[in-house]
Amino acid sequence: METQRLVLPEDLNHLGFLFGGRLLAWVDEACWIAASLDFPHCQFVTIGMDKVEFRHSVRQGTILSIRCEKYHEGRTSAGYSVEVLDRRNPGSPPLFTTHVTYVSVDDEGRKRPIR
Repeated sequence: METQRLVLPEDLNHLGFLFGGRLLAWVDEACWIAASLDFPHCQFVTIGMDKVEFRHSVRQGTILSIRCEKYHEGRTSAGYSVEVLDRRNPGSPPLFTTHVTYVSVDDEGRKRPIR
């Protein structure tokens, strides 16, 4: 799954760069949507995000492409690899990469199988 985000003034810190937490929220949301489309009967919660390293700063007006792809399926969990790219700079290395893991839960928050 792929989605785009436009970096707006409200997404910036006091130095004019994208807040790291804002990008993490966008990544989490995009992957959660991918997981929910792959497993529509599941209720997912985020249980982990591996290495968080921002490779380049991001300024206002940047169009980000967030690409999520399932790389792992367990009994109660699913993992997604993520790349965040500068849409206007094709061929450039990703600005950010990570893996996000979700677990399927019931209404009481207990793990439940995804299949």
